[in-house]
Amino acid sequence: MDTYNTQEAPAENTVMNLTIDQLKDIVARAARGDEEISVALAGKWEGGEVILRPGKSDLQEKVIPMDVFFHKIVMLRDRLRVLEQKINSNKVMSDIEKVELQQYITRIYGTLTTFNVLFSQRDDQFRGEGTF
Repeated sequence: MDTYNTQEAPAENTVMNLTIDQLKDIVARAARGDEEISVALAGKWEGGEVILRPGKSDLQEKVIPMDVFFHKIVMLRDRLRVLEQKINSNKVMSDIEKVELQQYITRIYGTLTTFNVLFSQRDDQFRGEGTF
């Protein structure tokens, strides 16, 4: 006997506006530990470095391996997505407050589009207001 209810749940029972298939995919990726593997650095940047060179010659420059820098950008993107989900599923905030905060997050994504050149896949890139 099938103990799982395969009917679509009412909107009030959704988890962070995710479908069951999306939730299963997230859990499966987390269990495998391959979430970051699915976001690839564009090949031309592999082995590269980010060099932060101060304008004053007496100060030391900072060299960051490109894969480390890219990892930080991906983590920033992922944390913004979690923040979005928490805002959307918040039961205390009004819809107007949620929309206002969502607009700020969308603007942040727009600001981060500079880093899209680092992503191998277009679907992994940041998108701002005008790119939906």
